[in-house]
Amino acid sequence: MNSRRVDRIQALLGAAFEPESLNVDDDSHKHIGHEGAKDGLGHFSVSIVSAKFNNMNMLARHRAVYAALDDMMKTDIHALAIDAVASDEL
Repeated sequence: MNSRRVDRIQALLGAAFEPESLNVDDDSHKHIGHEGAKDGLGHFSVSIVSAKFNNMNMLARHRAVYAALDDMMKTDIHALAIDAVASDEL
């Protein structure tokens, strides 16, 4: 597990969305030998609840998460599973 990457993902998403709930898991160990893992990029799962997602459809939420992670999507993350929930859906 790369806790530096997890910490950075949490910090970026926390700053962008002020989440009520945020969980980031490093799933890279499940993808050893996978083509994307060979270059050192990681596989992560994000579960986030935020009021900033209110009135956004799923595609817009995913795009917002990708935008918040910006450079990490190019330098650190090969795959990202996203569960983004609006607080008004709870």
